[in-house]
Amino acid sequence: MENKLFVASLSFKIRDAELVEIFAAVGNVLSAKVILDRDGRSKGFGFVEMASKEEADQAIIKLNGSNQYGRDIVVNKQKPKDATPRYN
Repeated sequence: MENKLFVASLSFKIRDAELVEIFAAVGNVLSAKVILDRDGRSKGFGFVEMASKEEADQAIIKLNGSNQYGRDIVVNKQKPKDATPRYN
C-alpha cells in the first residue's frame, strides 16, 4: 500500500496511457487507472501504483502540484479503504 497513489484534478482528456507516461518520468509504474463514469468519461481522478515506496515518495515530491495537460494535479498516498460498511 505504501507504493499506491491517488491522483486528483486530472484533465478530462487523460486516459491510462497518459497517466503512465506522466509517472514513468519519475519511476517504474506497475499500474495506472483513470476512473471513468458509466458513459466512459473521466471523473478527473485515478490511481497509480509505483514499483517501490521510494518511487512513490519521489512521485509525490515531483508531481504534486505540477501542471499536466493544463491542470495542476494533486498526488497523495492512497488511503486504505474503510472496512466498515457505509450503510447497515
